[in-house]
Amino acid sequence: MARQPARNRPPGLVVVGGKHAGRALGAVWLVGAGPGDPDLLTFRAFNALRAADVVVHDGLVSEEILDLAPSRARRINVAKRKSRHTLPQDDINQLLVALALEGLNVVRLKGGDPFLFGRGGEELAACREAGVDCHVVPGVTAALAASAGAGAPLTHRGSAQAVTFVTGHAAHGEPDLDWVALARPNQTVVVYMGVSTAGLIAERLTAAGRAGATPALVVENASRQDERRILTTLSGLAEAAASVRGPALLMVGEAMAMAEVRNTDLPGEGRGPGEAHQPLRMNLGPGLRREIRVK
Repeated sequence: MARQPARNRPPGLVVVGGKHAGRALGAVWLVGAGPGDPDLLTFRAFNALRAADVVVHDGLVSEEILDLAPSRARRINVAKRKSRHTLPQDDINQLLVALALEGLNVVRLKGGDPFLFGRGGEELAACREAGVDCHVVPGVTAALAASAGAGAPLTHRGSAQAVTFVTGHAAHGEPDLDWVALARPNQTVVVYMGVSTAGLIAERLTAAGRAGATPALVVENASRQDERRILTTLSGLAEAAASVRGPALLMVGEAMAMAEVRNTDLPGEGRGPGEAHQPLRMNLGPGLRREIRVK
């Protein structure tokens, strides 16, 4: 007698292992790992990791966070980089479903927050279509960590009455954004995945009316040991982003002028034993920038 397909198995989906057809369905947890610092994980994210049978993770998730999963848990790296994906998104969706259909507790561990430029919505939809339980655990998105670390609030009375998160990356051509709306003063624009298009973003914002002297902050590897900040202006954004090698955010807006630096980060400055770091506020003219390395 021909073998019947397992109940709830989507057509064309390859079952991983194929040894547990009789097991109860597992579940998928879309977990936000935050920007990299393990201290920024939520308790719920920690508990989900500790209960994982399989961890399907992004390349940006730090080893310190991955090590919180049980040693028995299988790790599957589905890292994505520009023009270089370990697995296409559709294959990741099918992988999550297949693992859950094997009765496994699957943690899809994503940098930042699953629903903020994390394609978590697509993975949730795939699980729902397959009849697999899917739970979403929010995470600290990189913009919040970058803002907090630099002391530059995303909203601030008098200088930033709104904040908008946008992507600087598009599958084909430039991102389809409302440049006129983004160019209005007294708001903060946070650009994810915008390092390679920083020049275009600055050009479009300036053409739409945003002043070239508007403060801008570039934060590379937010919250990590090698975090790096560059305080500049909109007109200097392309030059500042050109030196960035790791994942980074572009943050444009009047409130970015509040970014603080420590005196030990400045050339020729220092402090004696026991002296506290003194924050400095910087007023930058057009085209000037100050680079900060966070130790």
